[in-house]
Amino acid sequence: MAAVLFDRDGTLIEDVPYNGDPALVRPVPGAREAVDAVRAAGIATGMVSNQSGIGRGLLTADEVQRVNDRVDEVFGPFDVWVVCPHAPEAGCGCRKPEPGLVVEAARRLGADPDACVVIGDIRADVLAAKAAGAHGILVPNAATRKEEVDAATHTAPDILSAVRALRSGGWSV
Repeated sequence: MAAVLFDRDGTLIEDVPYNGDPALVRPVPGAREAVDAVRAAGIATGMVSNQSGIGRGLLTADEVQRVNDRVDEVFGPFDVWVVCPHAPEAGCGCRKPEPGLVVEAARRLGADPDACVVIGDIRADVLAAKAAGAHGILVPNAATRKEEVDAATHTAPDILSAVRALRSGGWSV
C-alpha cells in the first residue's frame, strides 16, 4: 500500500455544508489517530475532496484553501491535496465518482492507483476509487444511505477501525 487517500467532509472532519470557515473544522472521532497510524506505518496520506461550492458560487477557492490549511494544522500536513472545484453539472472527470482526483493524487505521490486506498463516507468515494483502479473503504455516517452501505465491498464502522483493518491485513490491498 503506497497511500491512503481520505475524503475530507464527513470522513475526517464533521460535514459542514459548503464550509468556508476554518473555525468550523472539527475532526470526527478517531480521525486524528487514524491519520497518525497511517503515517506511523510509513504510508503516504492524501486528501481527495469534491468542493462543488466553488463551482456553485457559494465559496471561493481561497475559503476552501483556508479550511484545508486548518485541516493540515489539526492533523499535520497531508502529502497531497487534490480538490475538484466543479459543480456537478460541469461534467468534469475529477468530480467523484469519476476517477480524476484519485488518479491525480496517485500521480503526485508517484504511486500506482492500485496501490492506493480511498476512505470515504459516501458511495461516490468508493466508486472513484474503483474507477481509478484503487481500493475503496466506506465508513458510513448518519448521512450515508443504506443502499450505499449495502453496495460497498469494504465497510468499517469508523475511520480508525478502517485503518486498523488495513494495517492488520484485514483486507488485501
